[in-house]
Amino acid sequence: MKKLFIFLVMTLFWIPVNAQTFAENTSIESLTTVKSESENFQDNYADDLPWHARRFKVTAGAFFPINNTEVKVGSNNGEFGNIIDFEKDLGFNKSTTSFFGTFEWRISRRSRLGAEYYYLSRNSTKTLQKEIEFRDHVYPVNATVYAFMDNHIGRITYGYAFVSKPKYEIGALIGAHVLFGDVGIGLAGETANLEVKDNFGFTAPLPDIGVWGEFVLGRKVGLYANFNYFAIKINDFDGRLLSYNLSILYNVYQNFSLTAGYTGLNIRVDMEKERLNGFFKWGYNGPTLTATYSFGNHVKLYKH
Repeated sequence: MKKLFIFLVMTLFWIPVNAQTFAENTSIESLTTVKSESENFQDNYADDLPWHARRFKVTAGAFFPINNTEVKVGSNNGEFGNIIDFEKDLGFNKSTTSFFGTFEWRISRRSRLGAEYYYLSRNSTKTLQKEIEFRDHVYPVNATVYAFMDNHIGRITYGYAFVSKPKYEIGALIGAHVLFGDVGIGLAGETANLEVKDNFGFTAPLPDIGVWGEFVLGRKVGLYANFNYFAIKINDFDGRLLSYNLSILYNVYQNFSLTAGYTGLNIRVDMEKERLNGFFKWGYNGPTLTATYSFGNHVKLYKH
């Protein structure tokens, strides 16, 4: 009985000691494995994300800008023409909805080419509360007029990444916005039979330079931001541009992602045509909601 008692005591002592040793070893091995997997995850997962650093990327969706527009079209000597606030004076809605699309081609690890297109068509009918001088006619107080503004904006950019890592890139942009604009006013309602209408169409190439950044925040989440500015004066053309964009991408499935962002553009153009002096100031900002499809091989990004 004494020997059995001693055996049981030694057994009960041996079990917790060895169990503790086993647990410590297991815990160390588990922590080492978790740490190793975590480090591997942090260091390497950005290399093979289906939406990140692909050769090509196509984006299309909706843009919901809030607009502020001022236009003046008058004589070159400045004796005719007044500034028209299209939202206040002509009843244009500030809030609109439009189509927005982009395409990006990553030429190499650091270089990329991009193209953007944006279209906005707006119109209104209003009884004037102030006299308007536009191009060749005077539109008096209480006259009912219709007005329109059609804008097509195309953009081409070249971006170069000074910093190019698997999880973040920072670089510079150089490019040009090209604005194809057409604005017009005409009599409407009972006075429409007078056949009084005027329009002013123009093309404004506006180069820009800027900075951009792209960041991988997680396996399914990315962040993109850019800021651009430029001013130019050539002969009878004087233009200024400021634009910005901030967007967050969420990868839904494989190469397909959804992007929500906030973007803005401010343009001012002064130009002279034969007999006419045109002034156009347009600013918009608002949210975007787009779908993004990335494809092509991955561009290799190095950690060092």
